[in-house]
Amino acid sequence: MVGSINKVIIVGNIGNEPEVRVTQQSGEEFATFSVATSERWKDKNTGEQKEKTDWHRVVVFSPGLVRVVKEYVHKGSKVYIEGKLRTREYEDESGVKKYTTEIVLASYSGTLVLLDSKKESSGFSEFDKNEPLRYDQKKELDESDSYAKAKGLADSDEKNEMDEIPF
Repeated sequence: MVGSINKVIIVGNIGNEPEVRVTQQSGEEFATFSVATSERWKDKNTGEQKEKTDWHRVVVFSPGLVRVVKEYVHKGSKVYIEGKLRTREYEDESGVKKYTTEIVLASYSGTLVLLDSKKESSGFSEFDKNEPLRYDQKKELDESDSYAKAKGLADSDEKNEMDEIPF
């Protein structure tokens, strides 16, 4: 086998309101937020319920996903995130080198699925209220493809079956 894979999947809750900023180099928007994932277990010795929470920093560069984050993602939202791990170096105010590891959702390689019930959120009246809202950058690109539109595949049931999650 040649190559390697850099893929991260987490399911958790948004820990803070997403922050949308503009890059200094290109002037494009990007969004950042934290996601909490928790695990629970019963202590074998005491029988006591234990819980451990990990925090993950997520950075969204994909313009379509930034739009979804701005409109629908809020503190407490339950989300499915699929992206890549990136570690970057920066200097703090005192000039000390620091490192941070983030989950990056870039164009063509990130997925964001809102897992909250739509009836609890506003603006979802046109959707089936029992299904999670899924936003996948690849799906948007496939549906906007002029070839797919010309062939009538963008709106067909056959095309939508291919977009389903396989598990």
